[in-house]
Amino acid sequence: MSISSIGRNQNVYQNRSLYTKQNQNLRRNFQQLSSGKRINSAADDAAGLAIATKLLSQKNGYDVGLRNAATSQDMVNVAEGGLSKISDSLQRMRELSIQASNTAIYGDDDREAIQQEIDQLKGYISDAAKNTQFNNMNVLDGSMKNSHVASNPDGGGMDINMPDAALSNLGIADFDVTGDFDISQIDSALEKVSSARSGLGAAYNRLGHTMNYNSYASFNVTASQSRLEDLDYAGAVSDMKKNSLLQEYRIMMQKKQQEQFGTVNRLFQF
Repeated sequence: MSISSIGRNQNVYQNRSLYTKQNQNLRRNFQQLSSGKRINSAADDAAGLAIATKLLSQKNGYDVGLRNAATSQDMVNVAEGGLSKISDSLQRMRELSIQASNTAIYGDDDREAIQQEIDQLKGYISDAAKNTQFNNMNVLDGSMKNSHVASNPDGGGMDINMPDAALSNLGIADFDVTGDFDISQIDSALEKVSSARSGLGAAYNRLGHTMNYNSYASFNVTASQSRLEDLDYAGAVSDMKKNSLLQEYRIMMQKKQQEQFGTVNRLFQF
């Protein structure tokens, strides 16, 4: 093999290697510009991809936690609405009890008539406790005590103590104005309902604060992920043009070298 052939082969190999590398750079430029992301695979930035993946998981966790909190607010609203109607019924029962206490006017027959209305009100309270539902789950019968709300990105969060508005828990299951009765039983039931409504109101407000925090945290985490992953279009376009010019230059230089080797070979042939 002639010295000129060895030199030509070395130059061809070097040019081919540089040409391949330049093609890879251009391919990466086109991929980044088409996706809008600086990191499209681990080869682009292994450490950056790992961090961005963790940030994405955290951001998705905040978003799901926000939705969970919002849905739980709806559940609290349903329960509070049911307790509001129960409170109205208890207020009416108290009025009727005071009326039945007026023995100067009302006799046994009258108190029996009053008791009939009280029984209807008790039936309504019982139905409200049994049938007030959210997502096919009873929220006022005591079956949802310590309901967990996964409002944190790791699945943690707060517990909501859903009330038990059953007649037995309110202490008025056997309330009857036709015999000896104590209006304080109604007052105690009203106090329990009011306390439960206050607890639900506090839980609703806390969920609102959680939603605000999750929204703010998700925005900041998304911004951090964007700084890692998103592409600087101006810099990427400039880089692509540079790589394109370098590729054209190498192709031109390769052609020129081939012409020079051809001239040298012809001279050696003489």
